[in-house]
Amino acid sequence: MNITVVCIGKLKEGYWREAIAEYGKRLNKYCTLVIDELKEERLPDNASAAEEAGVKESEGKNILKRIKPGGYVIALDVKGKALSSEGLAEKLDSLGIEGKSDVTFIIGGSLGLSPEVLARADLRLSFSSMTFPHQMMRVILLEQIYRAFKINKNETYHK
Repeated sequence: MNITVVCIGKLKEGYWREAIAEYGKRLNKYCTLVIDELKEERLPDNASAAEEAGVKESEGKNILKRIKPGGYVIALDVKGKALSSEGLAEKLDSLGIEGKSDVTFIIGGSLGLSPEVLARADLRLSFSSMTFPHQMMRVILLEQIYRAFKINKNETYHK
């Protein structure tokens, strides 16, 4: 399976980069992982609603350009569907059985995802009703993808 994580913003702190590298190494035996970091658009202090909408639209256009035609798209969205770790494992397993080998996860920037990106998503996935920094969400997502593969292979890790 080919897993792509399209995300807004670069990881600045070394500890986030180290965690991503660790999960990338672990995932290497289960899938091909690509992390596609896109530029975070500048937002002025005290931005208006129109300026915020413009940033989301611009970031959304860049995200949509990175989605492979025919690929399955999972957008991380606080208002999306909540799945357990086992539920995510089942979803990834069923996608593989259906022949959908290109799966793209999308993590938006601080303002979230544009309506166009959410409309393109095949699944809107919520990890929580809480908001997390997108850097942390990237680590959490990779850990859950790793956990899903371990569950599907009946390997110890998930408890």
